[in-house]
Amino acid sequence: MDREILFAKTLEKVRKQGKMQGNRISKEQVREAFAELSLSEEQLTLVYDYLEKHHIGVDQEASYEADLTEEETDYLKEYLELLQGMPEISEGEREALFLSSMAGDLSAQKRLMEVFLPKVPEMARIYAGQGVYLEDLIGQGNMALSEGVAVLGAAENAQDAEGMLAWFIMDSMEKLIAEGAENRNADKKLEDKVNHIAEQAKALAEDMRRKVTIKELAEETGIAEEEIRDVYRLSGYVIEDLEDK
Repeated sequence: MDREILFAKTLEKVRKQGKMQGNRISKEQVREAFAELSLSEEQLTLVYDYLEKHHIGVDQEASYEADLTEEETDYLKEYLELLQGMPEISEGEREALFLSSMAGDLSAQKRLMEVFLPKVPEMARIYAGQGVYLEDLIGQGNMALSEGVAVLGAAENAQDAEGMLAWFIMDSMEKLIAEGAENRNADKKLEDKVNHIAEQAKALAEDMRRKVTIKELAEETGIAEEEIRDVYRLSGYVIEDLEDK
């Protein structure tokens, strides 16, 4: 594997490890992760800086905690109250559940879901403030949890299985955040297009002292008729100085 690719993959692994540990990681863990690359202290310092910028404390508590809205705070409180009745289990029982789930025991997988449910809001809290409602993050995490318990057979031991399940949940939340960002970007692009067409239509309408047709606007601006028609339709036909003729 190329050194650059290995570095990028290791950096992502370390970032997620920090997330899983409550937004903190030790310098020793970072050094161990990058041992194969034999990074200099200067290069490791750059890694520490990168992690800090992504709100992961290195040998200290994370310096960042997103503020929840009042609605999200109320939702989290109510949700955690619902989970208070979940019975606690010992470390030995927990390990046995993971081992049985790895072996495909459906009843163990169902029980493991119940045990792991309180972990989901903790993970969602880490990703709060990134453009996705906390409720949606928890819902996404719960769905990933139900899928994740069924694919633990690839893990080598109970500890790896637990890390794999946590990774599965967190990855689903990150994907939801990424999808939200893509959707917001697409919405912004559409908004920009609508505003541009509206401005062009308004300018031409002022010259002609009446509403303008899509064909007239296309001829005047050089914008394809089909593109103008699509933007007009996607705007909900609300461009005031334009009519579809």
